[in-house]
Amino acid sequence: MVTAELAACLPVLVLLIAFAIGAVSVADERARLHDAALAAARAYARGDAEHARTLAAELAPGSDLDIATANGEVTVTATRAVRLVPGVAPITVTGRAVAALEPGAAP
Repeated sequence: MVTAELAACLPVLVLLIAFAIGAVSVADERARLHDAALAAARAYARGDAEHARTLAAELAPGSDLDIATANGEVTVTATRAVRLVPGVAPITVTGRAVAALEPGAAP
């Protein structure tokens, strides 16, 4: 009797573990994107726009980078589509950072 109940619950447990592992990987990707956006924002604020894109590509490969400047600040947003579990539609994960432009820096 217990064996049949365990066999019925096993697919649910496997699915639950898969979602838990997927959630951890999404959280890890979010941290990577935030680090990439932060490094890119700092480099761009110093006036090194090309290095900013290189840093973001190294820290978060495959991410899309959006750089905007306004009111003496640079805002960098890094986004990437991540699958929580194979076979499920991907979700978009975003990391964002803001840095003040340094005086005299020309991006």
